[in-house]
Amino acid sequence: MRHIDVDLFAGGGGASQGLAQAIGRDPDIGINHDAAALAMHEANHPRTKHYREDVFSVDPVEVCAGRRVGILWASPDCTHFSKAKGGKPRDKNIRGLAWVIVLWAATVEPDVILMENVEEFQTWGPLDDGGYPIKERKGETFREWWACLEALGYQVEKRELRAADYGAPTIRKRLFIVARRDGQPIVWPSP
Repeated sequence: MRHIDVDLFAGGGGASQGLAQAIGRDPDIGINHDAAALAMHEANHPRTKHYREDVFSVDPVEVCAGRRVGILWASPDCTHFSKAKGGKPRDKNIRGLAWVIVLWAATVEPDVILMENVEEFQTWGPLDDGGYPIKERKGETFREWWACLEALGYQVEKRELRAADYGAPTIRKRLFIVARRDGQPIVWPSP
């Protein structure tokens, strides 16, 4: 039986489209709590099985039904990390969405985990009572999250890349994290 591929934060379908171009087929599973986002994903990827649920309410073992996960793609909400948010308070629950990646890694052990976010994701740390990042603890939670993936047997690497260098019509720089546990090397694309 072939492996399955999962888009954990299935939105409009851009990430899934890139995944489909890379592997030659749509992801098998798409998950998102937002009805409009999931409807757009369904229109763009009709062969994907969709779950309109909070990512933490989905049981990875149940939805994978004993099938091996080849690729887990995750683009958790970036708004509560981004410098574009300015000086407004952050929401710890939204900032904590990336922990679901560790849940999937621990329960269904994807061969490869791909994550994309804003570069400020690396500053993920605790918030004070007012919802503001504690400067002295900047990056603490990010390092804990990374260490969890390594403890689960993943080789983990990160890079900040500009989409324009790879053919996308934007100059935004994004953080990409690749985690592998299949014994293969992590290979980054050339611009």
